[in-house]
Amino acid sequence: MGELESIRVFLTVAAQQSFAGAARQLGMTPASVTRTVAALEAQLGVQLLVRTTRQVSLTSAGAGYA
Repeated sequence: MGELESIRVFLTVAAQQSFAGAARQLGMTPASVTRTVAALEAQLGVQLLVRTTRQVSLTSAGAGYA
């Protein structure tokens, strides 16, 4: 997946505040959305999202990147 596509996936997760919601909107599986965001975070060397069992929120770095 290209860098622009990874950014689009990240921005959709941030807007939806949900990996599953982003996956539905993008026509992807939740697992592929999770892997895409994790790969973007690894590439950037920074955590963009805080994940809990109930919600997803932006870190300060994630908010700046968005």
